[in-house]
Amino acid sequence: MSTDVRSVKEKTEGPTVKQFSVFLHNKVGALLEVVKLLNENEVHVLALNAQDSTDSAIVRLVGSDPDAIENLFDINEIAYSISEILIVEMKEVATELRRMLQTLLMAEVNILVCYPILMRPHGRSAMVLHLDDHECGWSVLTGEGFRTLSQADLSR
Repeated sequence: MSTDVRSVKEKTEGPTVKQFSVFLHNKVGALLEVVKLLNENEVHVLALNAQDSTDSAIVRLVGSDPDAIENLFDINEIAYSISEILIVEMKEVATELRRMLQTLLMAEVNILVCYPILMRPHGRSAMVLHLDDHECGWSVLTGEGFRTLSQADLSR
């Protein structure tokens, strides 16, 4: 009997989603160029966060096909890094956002970056969380009843 290692890992560490952090020159249309490149290759941006400075910007994004994004960025020499993130679904944002933040605080898990997801999986809001302790964050959130989404949930 064979064991699906990916399935076992996901059950013990939680579903992971890749966040791409892209370095862009701070110029008009730079973000549009990246989004067009992805869309022309049938990859959709599902979540987006941009932080700019005078000369450059860091754009964090979650896409519908992480493997294709890596390939496109490599071919087009776009500077990027990858981080594991959690995407947490919330049934009722008004109360669950506070409860989610309190859960992370009680576990002493720091949020490095957070932003909402553009799509609404299952008709519910969801938040991207890049945490300093991914496994602990997943464990305490799922222990409190939060649902974390996998790439398969997003790429439907």
